[in-house]
Amino acid sequence: MKRNAFAMRLKPGCEGEYKKRHDAIWPELKAELRKAGVSDYSIYLDRKTNTLFAFQYLADDAADGDLPGKDIVKKWWRMMKDIMDTNPDGSPVSDPLAEMFHMD
Repeated sequence: MKRNAFAMRLKPGCEGEYKKRHDAIWPELKAELRKAGVSDYSIYLDRKTNTLFAFQYLADDAADGDLPGKDIVKKWWRMMKDIMDTNPDGSPVSDPLAEMFHMD
């Protein structure tokens, strides 16, 4: 199992809407994430900077690199585009984070 962390950016004033949408995340999207080997996925917000910090476990044989090509993922991105910084393809702007410390 691998640990994976990344940062994204939420548009100002969109905290409530972001939380609302994730509280109602689609079961088929969760299933696709699990199928790709993603588990224990959490997202935290730094309210001072509107930075979202995401953490997830990836199975050793995870296919998370295939997720951007999945229709359900693209549909989710389209729904989230109005409240997040996004790339031209609709994906969220995402910056990988380097692990600096870990304790089991």
